[in-house]
Amino acid sequence: MRPNGWNKTHLTYTFANGSFIEFFSADQEDKLRGARRHVLYVNEANNIPFAAYHQLAIRTSQDIYIDFNPTATFWAHTEVLEEPDSEHLILTYKHNEALPDTIKADIEQAKEKAKTSDFWSNWWTVYGLGQTGKLQGVILNDWQKIDRLPTEAKLIGYGIDFGYTADPTTVIGAYEYNGQRVYDELVYNTGLGNRELSKLMNAAGLKPTDRGVADSSAPKDIADLHKNFKWNIKGVKKGPGSINFGIGVMQENPFLVTKRSTNIIEELRHYCWDTDKEGKELNTPIDAYNHCIDAMRYIETTFRLKPKGRMRTKTYGRRQRA
Repeated sequence: MRPNGWNKTHLTYTFANGSFIEFFSADQEDKLRGARRHVLYVNEANNIPFAAYHQLAIRTSQDIYIDFNPTATFWAHTEVLEEPDSEHLILTYKHNEALPDTIKADIEQAKEKAKTSDFWSNWWTVYGLGQTGKLQGVILNDWQKIDRLPTEAKLIGYGIDFGYTADPTTVIGAYEYNGQRVYDELVYNTGLGNRELSKLMNAAGLKPTDRGVADSSAPKDIADLHKNFKWNIKGVKKGPGSINFGIGVMQENPFLVTKRSTNIIEELRHYCWDTDKEGKELNTPIDAYNHCIDAMRYIETTFRLKPKGRMRTKTYGRRQRA
């Protein structure tokens, strides 16, 4: 190691031959959309959104390495491992030669505990065997992924959840096809003003006459889109318990999600009931992984679809689970 190779200001280490390693967080927008690199390494990839990874990947000319704890299926399984040039290596605690025997013993105790509860069974699956586990308490799991929006699908309406800097603005289209709801992700962007949002909605195929519903906590945005950009949009009705009510409505029907709706799929796999300090499940959802789901909830509570029964797996392919 070169003692003068580390640059604390720029978080880089430069080798004698001029090559260097740069360290940065995935929430640094300029790093995601700016610099290019030969090799990319992403640590704990399951903690960053697919959109952030994709921005890094398209600016990497050679190899990409990612690591993650397989606590649940995420974009590495659905996007990266489907690529023909990808390789998947499973490493467990047994491969860590520097791991103290005391920690090994603690991990292996979970093998017996796995026989006693779903929690320990899932824990041993992930941290003992290195296999993909299941996120506990997932709220919405009665859905399937389909390759594309059917040409016969009829638009019911669209939902908007406003964001700007940290949170994205999302626009989700809801369609009816053979008595079932189909969701398609139309907009998922940060930093959007209403003019830019209106352009993206037009580009996604929406028409000003289409019915829309949005977060009523942003009345100025709704009024601006309606008055100045002629969108047929209104605020969703809210009240005490409206989130849980909306979740209940969404759970009444199985639904379909288009394959390209990567952010919807990621949220569905991670949106779960919150827990207290002892790990006991609460009757409130986590305040995360809900930007698309909130827009979907606005649609469901405004343009309700009567239950039509469960989906036939043979029609739409393998069932998707969190």
